Amino acid sequence: MNFLEERIVRDGIVKPGNVLKVDSFLNHQMDIALLDEIGREFKRRFQGKPVTKVLTIESSGIAIAYPVAREFGVPLVFAKKSKSINIDGDMYVAEVESFTHRNKNQVIVSKKFLTKEDHVLIIDDFLANGCALQGLISIADDAGATVEGLGIAIEKGFQIGGKVIRNLGYQLESLAIVDAMDAETGAITFRSQEN
Repeated sequence: MNFLEERIVRDGIVKPGNVLKVDSFLNHQMDIALLDEIGREFKRRFQGKPVTKVLTIESSGIAIAYPVAREFGVPLVFAKKSKSINIDGDMYVAEVESFTHRNKNQVIVSKKFLTKEDHVLIIDDFLANGCALQGLISIADDAGATVEGLGIAIEKGFQIGGKVIRNLGYQLESLAIVDAMDAETGAITFRSQEN
């Protein structure tokens, strides 16, 4: 069991509807030492990739992506879920559906922050159906950027997202892959990984 799987077992809560709550350490209250370890692990897994930008989606993805960008020494760009008066100029837009919130959002990235010269590492906290990742891939493709890989903190291996993204030919690295969860017992089964 790796460091993130151990923390999920210790502090994660399984809820009905295939919901895994990790809000005490990952996406509401954040364990900074754990996030730093996540950043180092993604740096190790994508070692040698010519990453120039880390790309994520607001809001929970930002905390995961920040230490990754710091490890690579590159800027972090996050797709916004709404346009504000602070965003000017041309934008890349993609529609993404959230498994957790059960809604669709248009996400946007300013064209000045993502170009065809960029080599992008996409990072997010959860992977369920893969909609957010597909939206970020679409934005990178629209920019002409090269997607060097995708890193996920927690993948729900019993949902289709991981298979869809891997079938597209991308290097997808998930630190913890949950193959089964039981809301009644709280039991979590992780997929064995060689890393």
